[in-house]
Amino acid sequence: MTLFHLIILAVIQGVTEFLPISSSGHLILLPELTGMADQGLVIDVAVHVGTLFAVMLFFHRDMAQIFRGLPELLRGRAESTGARMALLLIISTIPVMVVGLLLKVTGLVDQFRSIAVIGWAMLVFGIVLYIADRRGAETRQAEGWTLRDAVILGLWQAVALIPGTSRSGITITGARILGFERQEAARLSMLMSIPTIIASAGLTALGLVGSLSAEVLIDGSIAAALAFVAALLALSLMMRLLRSVSYTPYVIYRIILGVLLLVLAYS
Repeated sequence: MTLFHLIILAVIQGVTEFLPISSSGHLILLPELTGMADQGLVIDVAVHVGTLFAVMLFFHRDMAQIFRGLPELLRGRAESTGARMALLLIISTIPVMVVGLLLKVTGLVDQFRSIAVIGWAMLVFGIVLYIADRRGAETRQAEGWTLRDAVILGLWQAVALIPGTSRSGITITGARILGFERQEAARLSMLMSIPTIIASAGLTALGLVGSLSAEVLIDGSIAAALAFVAALLALSLMMRLLRSVSYTPYVIYRIILGVLLLVLAYS
């Protein structure tokens, strides 16, 4: 794979993974619209690992607290903030894992990989995000989320298995409906991405053992590093902008892209 192709993939994944505009949708569209070869599972895993390290670094204080709470959670208790956060993150990941497994077993996951599906998801869930952001209260902090919140946001996250939905976008939508502040909704969404990416990348990587070459590993390492940088910059920019700007710019982008894709799909 050429360096240019790796850079394009890494930047797309790094920038779109945490912005509410759908990374999976953009990665599917890249070969569909440009004629570039599909990047394959190894590069998919690599760029996700890069974004994983980016979000863990950006939210290093939350991660330190969660890691300190893990021993307590392993003892069957969740009294500290870190242990409770770790427990709720695990619970919020269960729905997407269950639904993802069902889609893979039934073969339905391949039915969603079309320009029309991505276009409709971009458009519809962009509008839903706009409504939730404009009407949602801004009274809650991430530390105050509950078991009920984790289950609800976990169900929202499962919807993101439809390409074009955006995992971050749909969980931010759910968090805004529950009354979390804009920055806190984004923070919860980003923290929820950590166990989800670990589970998804881990399961995919298991099927790749024994089929890796030195060239593929080098390409994967480059893609991971580039995705890490792109994701870190995108996260920093979004969290800074949310202090004064709503999610409307992302909604506008989603609607424009969604309409263009639907025109392309049905023309």
